[in-house]
Amino acid sequence: MMSNSSSSFFIDKFLSLLYSRLMPDLNLIQFQIINSPLDSKTFVQGNAGVGKTTVGVERMRYLLSQGIPADSILMLTPQRTLQEPYLDLLYQPERIAGGEVTSATIGGLAKRMCDLFWPLVAEQAGFRNPNLPPIFLTLETAQYYMAHLVRPLIEEEKYFDSLTINRNRLYSQIIDNLNKAAVVGFAHTEIGSRLDSAWFGDAGQRNIYANAQDCANLFRQYCYEHNLLDFSLQVEIFNNYLWTNEQVRNYLTNTYRHLIYDNVEEDGPSTHDLIREWLPDLDSALLLYDTNAGYRSFLGGDAQTGYELNQFCDEVIELNESFVWQNENIQEVSTSLVNAVLGNEHVPEINTEPAMQFILKKYHPEMIDAVVDEVKSLVFNSQIPPAEIVILAPYLSDALRFSITNRLDAENIAWRTHRPSRSLKDETASKTLLTLSALAHPHWNIRPTKFDVAQTLMFALNTDLIRAQLLTDIVYRQKDFRLSSFDEIKSDVQERVTYALGERYTTLRNWLEDYRSSAPMPLDFFLRKLFGEVISQDGFGFHSNLDAVRIAASLIESIKKFRNAMQPSITNLSDFDLGYEYLAMLEDGVIAAQYLESWRSEDKDAVLVAPAYSFLMMNRPASIQFWLEPGSSGWSQRPAQPLTHPYILSRHWMDGKLWTDADEVEAEKITLSRLVGGLISRCRQKIYLAISDLGESGSEQRGSLLRALQKVLQNEAR
Repeated sequence: MMSNSSSSFFIDKFLSLLYSRLMPDLNLIQFQIINSPLDSKTFVQGNAGVGKTTVGVERMRYLLSQGIPADSILMLTPQRTLQEPYLDLLYQPERIAGGEVTSATIGGLAKRMCDLFWPLVAEQAGFRNPNLPPIFLTLETAQYYMAHLVRPLIEEEKYFDSLTINRNRLYSQIIDNLNKAAVVGFAHTEIGSRLDSAWFGDAGQRNIYANAQDCANLFRQYCYEHNLLDFSLQVEIFNNYLWTNEQVRNYLTNTYRHLIYDNVEEDGPSTHDLIREWLPDLDSALLLYDTNAGYRSFLGGDAQTGYELNQFCDEVIELNESFVWQNENIQEVSTSLVNAVLGNEHVPEINTEPAMQFILKKYHPEMIDAVVDEVKSLVFNSQIPPAEIVILAPYLSDALRFSITNRLDAENIAWRTHRPSRSLKDETASKTLLTLSALAHPHWNIRPTKFDVAQTLMFALNTDLIRAQLLTDIVYRQKDFRLSSFDEIKSDVQERVTYALGERYTTLRNWLEDYRSSAPMPLDFFLRKLFGEVISQDGFGFHSNLDAVRIAASLIESIKKFRNAMQPSITNLSDFDLGYEYLAMLEDGVIAAQYLESWRSEDKDAVLVAPAYSFLMMNRPASIQFWLEPGSSGWSQRPAQPLTHPYILSRHWMDGKLWTDADEVEAEKITLSRLVGGLISRCRQKIYLAISDLGESGSEQRGSLLRALQKVLQNEAR
């Protein structure tokens, strides 16, 4: 008779043979998780690159193949961009027809439930007009209303008088405070007192916290009076009223029987509370946790409360085998550098040469030149695909972005860039559309400069700057606010401009003149019409420029959401021009919301130029990484935010405890160690450290990352 141990041995051998035939890219543990029973609740943890998301995607495929109704599966992530691998599966043409898997963030789920069950909770939650539907705000429209309410306090009541930050940053930090209160799970009225209780120093800062609390209260009261739901209010209503309502809770628990929750560590504590209560009612659940991540803590993410969810699962499994092929000693570099960052006494001696290479220059422009030269060599000499190269910086300023991409263009190297904080109005394609919008609506009395018009004609008419400037100098009358016809130009100048360009200009001018003589339409309607009938046609600037088309789509979506959010609260639309208000909002510095299209539609076979954290949240590896200016303090220091504080407004900060310099230093160490470990775990081959004696601002670089690198190199030299 076969013993239990022998039986187990043969079963394991059989499973190993089976999974190697069916799924050769997976290991046995992954295979077992994917094919676990339909009533299992599993918590999977591991570092980046060990195949956690792969397990999540294949588990979803397995559930669907077992006949589980797609609409009974909820796939949850903290950020929409992290859903890409799952959406690739769901959008495959061979997928079985039927219902749809719900892919959501907690914000998206909260919005759906608020919209669906609004009549049940509107009055209970305290809205003045519970019989009217809710108006959901985007980041942009929330900032617009915030600016509308706070601007008079700044100008008349001297709020924030001691601060010298841009208005848009001020508005966004007040909104950020409200968001943190919602995702952490405390009342928004406690924001000021929590910040104040941890402060010691200049009494003026206490006034700033009090002003920020007043503004948050004012905004929230305005939302209650006008049925406005920003992200924070959606989450609060969902957590405090909808989830606790028996009818709503039954709807959710009966609708969704299976959960796949990826990147648990990046979500907020209130979401973790929700999942903890939901788990007993689910048939199956797969929770995926990145052990050394936690990159969204500045947005309220809480890795600790996320990890505590493992106590409520049937099984906890750790994945250790990395599927990211790496240079032989790159993991040793990671261990040594992380130890150096944390200030540990023992920093292992290693040979950094195979995994790290330094680019040392005196001046910042020389360093950028050297980086691009190295990229050129990697692409054309070493035959490394551009998609396997990333150029990273702690922050990506407009000047740095232009410096890099302009040089890559000169070398004919494809590139793509993503910076979530970059406003739509800063994109050339958006500037072109907004300038044409101003020219088409003279009653706005927005008179673009000659420079703006020249840039617009250059891009829209697909020509060079010299001809565009020559044409602008002749045809644009800023004082009269008109464009003269091409026929009025002298014949010798027409030849210099070229008749082909003149024909395109005439088409655009005539279209604008016809529009100006007709009744104006909503701005998003206008841009769709302009795009479809003129600037997307053959010969014009948007015809084959896919990046410009993506930006145009994002801009139109932004304007549409702004119009949808504003119209219901406006009593007299004839006295309120939404198009003009949108342009004024952008000029006031309000940033555009992060559009998922900007992550999906970029040329994937291109060098990525991005902030380090943006790359981490893309959750993909690269063969080559360039770290620009590791001596910059931006790698470790959090941005100056005088109105908010991510650590104090968290669930783990003790009320009344003071935030000291020692706390700041410790927080910097932990943040930098996570960043460095996350980047290296996503690097296959080599990291180039590009350092200039004088950084982008012209000052010497002495940041924490550079000091840690020096410590590693000193150990290597012994």
